[in-house]
Amino acid sequence: MPKKILIVEDDRDTNSLIAEAMARAGYSCTQVFSGTEGLDCVRKSSYALIILDLTLPGISGEDLLQQIRKEYSTPVIVVSARNSLNDKISLLSAGADDYLTKPFEIEELVIRAAVQMRRLSEKETNKNSLRYKDLLLNPDHYTVTVRDREVSFTRQEFKILELMLKSPPGRVFSKKKFYEQAWETVYLGEDKTINVHISNIRKKLKEVSGADYIETVWGVGFRLLK
Repeated sequence: MPKKILIVEDDRDTNSLIAEAMARAGYSCTQVFSGTEGLDCVRKSSYALIILDLTLPGISGEDLLQQIRKEYSTPVIVVSARNSLNDKISLLSAGADDYLTKPFEIEELVIRAAVQMRRLSEKETNKNSLRYKDLLLNPDHYTVTVRDREVSFTRQEFKILELMLKSPPGRVFSKKKFYEQAWETVYLGEDKTINVHISNIRKKLKEVSGADYIETVWGVGFRLLK
């Protein structure tokens, strides 16, 4: 499904120019021509991006931005003929994510829009991620990165690591706990399988980072280093 963009611009030619360019780039656009219409749209539907003029009939662009920021985190790109540094600083401080001065190249607006939507997507993706030192585990995408390098793990190794990252460093996990989590079955006693998987996790992480992440608590289990 195409990402939805709300265009709040009272100049019909400019509004249509933006909508046509965004449509060519693969986005779905809603066009409105006043701040009042813009606020109504924002409250009735969700958007991946809002492109906002400042000089609008009804609610001004500044007031609309303020209303949006009270309730939503949707990226907002302001497009305006105002080109003073104070105007730009004021709007960015008020919550605009980007500011483009009129007249502008439509290709630049399309690129800036893509950047803002990508940032939002990355933020949403990382919302459920688990972080420990320079390690980032994303359960939604089933990935682990260390120092921005992706490390490949088996399903059981991933589950073991995920379980450890969900708790504060220093908590000790028994083999029984690992086994029930990673294999989703009952632990029947001494099994060297957990030792092998922990060893593999340690090796893979150390090859990338040169650091140790997991330590053995003899006779009890394993834990993340504090």
